[in-house]
Amino acid sequence: MQWMLDGGFFMWPILLCLIIGLTISFERFYFITTAARNSRRVGEHVLNHLRDGGVAKALQACETEKGPVAAIYRAALQRVGRGRSLVEKSIVDAGGLEVAALERGLIWLSTIITMAPLLGFTGTVQGMIDSFHAIKVTNDMSPAIVAGGISIALLTTLFGLVVAMIIQVFHNYCIARIDRIVLEMEESAITLVDELMAQELLSPGDAERA
Repeated sequence: MQWMLDGGFFMWPILLCLIIGLTISFERFYFITTAARNSRRVGEHVLNHLRDGGVAKALQACETEKGPVAAIYRAALQRVGRGRSLVEKSIVDAGGLEVAALERGLIWLSTIITMAPLLGFTGTVQGMIDSFHAIKVTNDMSPAIVAGGISIALLTTLFGLVVAMIIQVFHNYCIARIDRIVLEMEESAITLVDELMAQELLSPGDAERA
């Protein structure tokens, strides 16, 4: 707290960046982790219902499940019988919406990663200006005045860099997990299309019908 007070005004925007960044990071961590945990289980659950009870049962299973895989399965199964191209387009569209939901808020983490060090550098520049102003007023170049002012000025840079590093770790984690979920979504979509074709619910030459 003493360092916070010594760092001056710019320490408070940096602290605000940390609070906002951690709030978004924890929310995204929970959301993405939940989506990743459900992906494989949901896919197997819906496919089992499709094999045992047909499209109607599979759709009912999708309605009771949450997550990106359930969403793309539901979008595809709702269009079975209307042509393969429409089914595949619905998978792509649903997948795009789910990826957008997974990535929501990450732009703010990127902004904080950029802004926190910049606020720190700005605070340091202001601190350096104040130090030179003190030298001018006192007409004294003693090490105590120079070193003390510079030490306080550098606190904002230190805190800004620390905040950026903390948020960068969460941001990179989220990106890595999202990439893995997207891969699982693509694999699940391919599995669903193969299963529909195996059951002759979808054929390579299926023509779109209104």
